[in-house]
Amino acid sequence: MLSGYAQGIFPMAGGRDEAELHWVDPRQRGVFPLQGFHISRSLAREIRRGNYTIRTNTAFSEVVRLCAARPETWINAPLAALYDRLHAMGHAHSLEVWQEEALAGGVFGVTLGAAFFGESMFSTRANGSKIALTYLVDRLRQAGFTLFDTQFLTPHLASLGAVEVPRAAYLEMLAAALAGRAEFTAPAVPDPHSLSQRMTQTS
Repeated sequence: MLSGYAQGIFPMAGGRDEAELHWVDPRQRGVFPLQGFHISRSLAREIRRGNYTIRTNTAFSEVVRLCAARPETWINAPLAALYDRLHAMGHAHSLEVWQEEALAGGVFGVTLGAAFFGESMFSTRANGSKIALTYLVDRLRQAGFTLFDTQFLTPHLASLGAVEVPRAAYLEMLAAALAGRAEFTAPAVPDPHSLSQRMTQTS
């Protein structure tokens, strides 16, 4: 799997009950320019409320399970098991939003060099995934990541600053990121007010 990511492809299943995995190589790739991420004023206010706790890698398998807990999903059991193996190797990570000791939202992805390959996110409470994504982008910036790959561009991601780039441009960005180094677990979790200020200043 790591070799596939390094070549610019990623695995997906056709559905929850599909046994096989397929490599995907989109002509247009979704990426988040890390300095172009922006949040709305309403989300900034929600973040400043601080009625949540941010943790990393404390419930990785559960985050993957919740990301797949939807009517249609590309995460099947074999792929979830592979993500668990990558997590054990230190190449897959989760960022979690907890409220009242329950998961309110989260996101997970794979890391290689200074590249973060975002896989999926979820919410069980309002704004859970948006809060997770905001803290994730800040963490990637502080840790020295240079590429945040979102695989595909959705209207939701586009509203936050994600863009599409052609395959050739993506591969150049990927090569540069693979030559770098970043440590996902190194940065401390910022306080809500400083995070909100940073993210609104770049909007």
